[in-house]
Amino acid sequence: MNAHDRSPVLANGRAYPWPKVPAVAICLDGCEPEYLEVAIAEGLMPNLKRIRAAGTDRLAHSVIPSFTNPNNLSIATGRPPAVHGICGNYLYEPETGEEVMMNDVRFLRAPTVFKAFYDAGARVAVVTAKDKLRALLGAGLKFDEDRAIAFSSEKSGTTTKAEHGIENASAWLGMAVPEVYSAALSEFVFAAGVKLLQEWKPDVMYLSTTDYIQHKFAPDEQGAKNFYAMFDLYLGRLDRLGAAVVVTADHGMKPKHKADGTPAVIYVQDLLDDWLGKAAARVILPITDPYVVHHGALGSFATAYLPAGADRADIMARLAALPELILVVDREEAVKRFELPADRIGDIVMISGENMTIGTSAHRHDLAALKEPLRSHGGLTEQEVPFIVNRKVEMPTAPELRNFDAFLYACTAAAL
Repeated sequence: MNAHDRSPVLANGRAYPWPKVPAVAICLDGCEPEYLEVAIAEGLMPNLKRIRAAGTDRLAHSVIPSFTNPNNLSIATGRPPAVHGICGNYLYEPETGEEVMMNDVRFLRAPTVFKAFYDAGARVAVVTAKDKLRALLGAGLKFDEDRAIAFSSEKSGTTTKAEHGIENASAWLGMAVPEVYSAALSEFVFAAGVKLLQEWKPDVMYLSTTDYIQHKFAPDEQGAKNFYAMFDLYLGRLDRLGAAVVVTADHGMKPKHKADGTPAVIYVQDLLDDWLGKAAARVILPITDPYVVHHGALGSFATAYLPAGADRADIMARLAALPELILVVDREEAVKRFELPADRIGDIVMISGENMTIGTSAHRHDLAALKEPLRSHGGLTEQEVPFIVNRKVEMPTAPELRNFDAFLYACTAAAL
């Protein structure tokens, strides 16, 4: 059966056209739109410049919180966190009293677009930079029929056919396993995508990078320019191989530091300890992950669980009066406004401003690894992301256009 005869694939209530050519979505982690503008203006991204002119160039909105896991899973499922359940990198489970990483498949509440295509008979490839996402993105795929591949650059030297669909991806690609804190971690993703497209010919492919460079370098700094020049070379190859490609991001990135270069932080756990008693409330930072060199667990979104009997309205009023916070809402409003799962956020949600982050207590943040002025994300000011298709497609712009529309428009473009 050829692509012309295939019915659309249904995933989480959305219909995805069956692609006639490979449908590829690329998530450039932390790609503040300014990175592309600077690189194009300096002549470093001729392929992207050509693609923007010949294809479709828009801005989209990410989901809130504008963190990695919620947005990658939104892109993977085509739906917001209220549907798929992943509302952070990290969460508090009131039923167990434990704070845990939200990277286990048990937290995922909806099937991915990749599983839907796989179940319909497609060949599916997923390559991500960090292994923390690999299990979630590969949920439901089976690797015994040579129709699914899912691996990370981080663990590419130990992949197996049974678990990842490919034996020793590092050897297969002919590239050494990259350092986690490097641009090479993302370059490995791009190089793997090109080789998979050439040799394995997936129907649907997702390439997801790391934002190490974006945390480290501003758009006008050389490290960022080098990264986007490198990406442009691989983008050109993907385009020339005939794939329909969507380039978007999970979130933007903003400077979050003072004039002297030290992190700009409001420590909300310390405030609540003063107001309610030590450890009576619990502040959760969903940006938290094992990679503290990036951000020291400091982002612009936080949630707080209050003790029984606390005056929530009074606490919210006190927090809202702080200039560092630009939004303080209760759980009900956060669920409605940001499409979040109500059982995985606290009583209060807080968002800080463009150049401010939220911490728990000063002594709990290991900032020793931060070698450059802090750049981070998580809030409303990091919600705007690029959305570029290498073919002409009719579609809206932000706020109607979301980054999790990536595969809808990649498949639409691939079916033309």
